[in-house]
Amino acid sequence: MPQTKAIVSIENVVASASINQKVDLNLITKNFVDVEYHPDSFPGLVFRLKSPKTATLIFTSGKMVCTGAKSEKQSREAVNEVVRRLRKGGIPVEHEAEITIQNIVASGNLGGKVHLEEAARTLPKSMYEPEQFPGLIHRMPDPKTVILLFASGKLVCTGAKKESEVYRAVNNLHVMLEEKKLMIY
Repeated sequence: MPQTKAIVSIENVVASASINQKVDLNLITKNFVDVEYHPDSFPGLVFRLKSPKTATLIFTSGKMVCTGAKSEKQSREAVNEVVRRLRKGGIPVEHEAEITIQNIVASGNLGGKVHLEEAARTLPKSMYEPEQFPGLIHRMPDPKTVILLFASGKLVCTGAKKESEVYRAVNNLHVMLEEKKLMIY
């Protein structure tokens, strides 16, 4: 087991959703003063919430993309709150939103420094080209994630679909680095 526990923080959860019906974005713009809609430059409308602090893109197809949530739960709450507000604001929404988590981005710290050159040689599916990017790029097959690992022991994990996958990926990497004696405390 690793000597220290990695500290992990969820930074952004991206969820897609659909209410399975067409939506009149001009009507939403008329009924909600604080939405952003510029159809000449982007086909989606931006619906921001203060709590949870998120931005949800809404398209005429009834599809949505919610970003900015700090957890899966918050992401689902945000989409449901947008649907609730649309209904309350006179937008006919017949169905509940079908929500799918697409990506979770997290930052972390392993609590020690890492021998990146050695790690690049010994970790499978890893790439390290310091002239182009200061971090090692590690593609983990299970859970399917990509981890950007820096010499400081700090990291960014992306590609997870569940929070548990983030913690598992970071822990798996930490254990691998420990076993190969690539951590410096």
